[in-house]
Amino acid sequence: MTALPPGLLIAWYGDDFTGSAAVMEVLHFAGLPAILFLDTPTPERLARFPGLRGIGIASTARAQDPGWMQANMPAPLGFLAGLGAPLLHWKICSTLDSAPGIGSIGKGTELALAARGGQAASVVVAAPQMRRYQAFGHLFAGTPDGVFRLDRHPVMARHPVTPMTESDVARHLAGQTDLPPALLDLETLHSPDTAQARLDHALQAGARLILCDMMDSTSETAVGRLLWRNRDRMPVAVGSQGVEYALIRHWQDKGLLPDAPPPQSAGAVARIVAVSGSVSPITAGQIGWSLENGFAGIRLDARAACGSEADLAAEEGRAIAAALAALDRGQSPLIHSAAGPDDPAVAALRDAIATSGLPADRVNTRIGAALGRVLETILRQSGLRRAVISGGDTSGHGTAQLGLFALSALAPTIPGAALFRAHGDGPHDGLELALKGGQMGSEDYFGWIRAGGGPR
Repeated sequence: MTALPPGLLIAWYGDDFTGSAAVMEVLHFAGLPAILFLDTPTPERLARFPGLRGIGIASTARAQDPGWMQANMPAPLGFLAGLGAPLLHWKICSTLDSAPGIGSIGKGTELALAARGGQAASVVVAAPQMRRYQAFGHLFAGTPDGVFRLDRHPVMARHPVTPMTESDVARHLAGQTDLPPALLDLETLHSPDTAQARLDHALQAGARLILCDMMDSTSETAVGRLLWRNRDRMPVAVGSQGVEYALIRHWQDKGLLPDAPPPQSAGAVARIVAVSGSVSPITAGQIGWSLENGFAGIRLDARAACGSEADLAAEEGRAIAAALAALDRGQSPLIHSAAGPDDPAVAALRDAIATSGLPADRVNTRIGAALGRVLETILRQSGLRRAVISGGDTSGHGTAQLGLFALSALAPTIPGAALFRAHGDGPHDGLELALKGGQMGSEDYFGWIRAGGGPR
């Protein structure tokens, strides 16, 4: 084969909005046109984007229980499987955010296999470009302070919903599915013949999950080769955008995909608006930088999400008024519910949830939706055309308030947190929007988006 087959190469279903967008970003900046839909598209909406090589659908599955997955995932997975792409990707978080009762990767994998078929699903969680590494079955993730095994990671080990107590990917998934795993480790991947023989043996022995180590460009190429050569037997891939990075590395290595021209900045604007529901210390550092560089920090008291609709509406109105006042002063408003895990607001919200008796996931959904309504009102009243939503779950709930149905890539920042062009039927069509996971981005990320993103 001297060229990639025509038409779609990959379809993906994402467990949150930021990760789903990251897949589209990887494909687009490699020269493969891709679009991310925020729900299953109508034929009319799909027809607006001809010549696509990748199509994705975002969801909030990471914040849902297995019952929700069983009720809501088969239809979009079936739609994507029916598009005829060689690979169907169940996109999960690169830090394995999940538990048996919430965001179950195992349950999603079972549903993806049911939709697409195949002997097994590949599992590629690592993405070296994002400092996510897997070695001999154990997952590691980078922070500004270094690289940590997942169960010792300063953020993931303290995650408020799915704290990670296990770095062994197979052991973690064993709590979520009975699908038998097999591991292709770094030593195996070093030799293409050995890796293929090990894969053949694992499939013959009945393995349904083929876990792949990945540490660097060499192992990334090896994984991409295995995924592409065995796509008929393993048409389902489970993992981060490391799946696409590996495939692209292999395609480029074999001359199937030429290097794409370097992406450019979208250009600077004077002001943007940002909302954040993340409690990550990385986001806290970004908020701190922003407050010293032209942004106005505005608190949204998340405890209002434990009260009545009137309580929450009043808090939204207060934040909107403060943001519009900041814009009048020439500042960029940054509305946030917390600044890191040690912010007293986190403990205060926890106490409020306990007192209210409401389920925590219900409160988190209300917070995300409130931030989305705040953002929508500020954009509509101010006329601003560039915004940021920080937090994986917040991005899903918040984006739903903007009347959008799709995103396409516009300008890169760090891998996994690009600036996008939003598509919708209402006033926010054409909005320039960045969706950032809580653990993603440089310290000056909000300023970088204000400057238009782009390589640097």
